[in-house]
Amino acid sequence: MELQQYLKIFRDYWRSIVATLLLVVAAVAGYTVLQTPVYNASASVFVIVESGETAGELSQGASYAERQVQSFVQVTETAVVLQPVIDELGMDTTPKALAGRISVTSPNSTSLISVSVSGTDPSEIAELTDAVAASLVTTVNELSPTTMEGQGLVRATVIDPAVVPLSPSAPKPLTNLVLGLMLGALLGYGQALLRSVLDTRIRTTADLEEISSTPVLATIGHVNANAKPSEQHAHAEAYRRLRTNISFIGLGGERRSSLVITSTMPGEGKTQTSVNLAKVLAQSGDSVLLIDADLRRPQVAARLGLDSELGLADVLTRRGTLADLTIPAMSNLWVLPAGTVPPNPSELLGSKAMESLLQVAEREFDHVIIDTPPVLPVTDATILASRTGGAILVTRANQTRDAQVEATLETLETGSAEVVGFVLNDVSVSALNDRYGYYSEYSSSGNRTDSSRKKVSVRPRHEL
Repeated sequence: MELQQYLKIFRDYWRSIVATLLLVVAAVAGYTVLQTPVYNASASVFVIVESGETAGELSQGASYAERQVQSFVQVTETAVVLQPVIDELGMDTTPKALAGRISVTSPNSTSLISVSVSGTDPSEIAELTDAVAASLVTTVNELSPTTMEGQGLVRATVIDPAVVPLSPSAPKPLTNLVLGLMLGALLGYGQALLRSVLDTRIRTTADLEEISSTPVLATIGHVNANAKPSEQHAHAEAYRRLRTNISFIGLGGERRSSLVITSTMPGEGKTQTSVNLAKVLAQSGDSVLLIDADLRRPQVAARLGLDSELGLADVLTRRGTLADLTIPAMSNLWVLPAGTVPPNPSELLGSKAMESLLQVAEREFDHVIIDTPPVLPVTDATILASRTGGAILVTRANQTRDAQVEATLETLETGSAEVVGFVLNDVSVSALNDRYGYYSEYSSSGNRTDSSRKKVSVRPRHEL
C-alpha cells in the first residue's frame, strides 16, 4: 500500500480516528486521576571484605563477596531478613506479603545491593526501607565466614540510607499522556485501516481499476439544488468527458452506434446517466435516439417531462411505429418512451422485432442510447447489450460493492455482451476537486464548449 493510499484512508476516516484518539486519551487520563499515588524509597548496602592476617584469608573473603552477592539479594526477601523487621516495627503482615512490596537488585560485577520499598505513606516506606537494609546488614554479617579467631571476613554496611520521598513514583501523568496519545493514534488508524479493508464499496476509480481493466469513462460528482456554479459546471463537464471518451472507444465507427446504459442494482444513477449523455451528444450536433428499455420501472419520460403512454413496448407489439411514437425532446434528441408495461419484458427485448428496431434506429441516428434495468436482478440488460455496440456500467460511489461489479461483469460476459466502460456516479465534490481541480478556474473563465455548435437535423426515418 502506497503513502497516498494511507493518506486517503486518513482523509476518509479522520473523524473516527480522532474520536478513537480522544477516547483513549480520556480513558488514560481518567485512569491516571483515579490511581492512588505510590511512593518509593531506596537504600544502598555495600558488601566489603575485612582484611585478614594471611593472603589466603583475604582471598577467601574477596571471592565470597563477589560470588555470593546475588545470594544476598535473594536472602533479603526471606524470613530471616524480613521477620525481624516485622517484629521491630510491629507490622501486621507476613514475610511473604512484605516481600511483595520490596525490590532488591545488584548491578553486575559490583558489591552494591539496592533495597527499594513502595507504598502510599512516604514516611512509613522510608522507615521500612532503612529497617530492611539494617536487617540485611545483620544477616550478612551473621552468614559470612569467619577466621580461626571468629572474626568475620565479609561485612555489609549501609552507605546510602533511605530518605522520605517528596513526590510519588506513580502515576506519571506526562508519561501516561504520551503513551495514551501513541496508543490512541495507533488504535485510531488501525480501526480505520481495518474498516477500509473490510469495506468493499466502490469509492474511487482506483477501486474499479482493481476489479477490471475496462476503462472508467467518466466520474460524475454529487450535485444538489444548492450547488455552486463551479460545481454545476464540473457536473456538466463530466458528461462532456463521457461523450468524448465514447468517441475514443469507436462507438458510431468501428462499433455499432447503439449503446446500453445499465447498472448492477437499482438506484445507481443509470437513467440519469442515460438522459444526460443523450443530451450532451445532441448538443454536439449528432442525432440521438434515447430509448427507455426499462419495461419494468420506466423513468426516462418522467425525467424529461414527456408523455409515456405509448412507446417501445407498443412498437414491438406492432401497435405503433418508431416514426409515430418517437417524441422530440430537444434539438437533435428524440425519445422513445417505454410505453405500455408488458407482462413479459425479457421476451419482448429478446425478440426479432427488437433486433429490427435497433437496425433501423442505428441507420437513422448517429447515436442510440438505451436505458435498461440493472443487470443482477433481471436479464433484460444482458439481452440488449449482446445485440448492441456494448454496455456502459454505471456504479454509485459508496454504494456499489466489489462483488456486485464482479458478478455483473461475469453475467454480461456469459451473455456475450461487452462492457465498454464504467461510469462512477455520485462522487463527493471533494474527491472531484482532487481529481479535476481546474474546474473552478475553467468555469470562471466563461468558456463553454457546446453552446456555439451548429445543430443538424436528423435524416428521414423509416417506419418499422
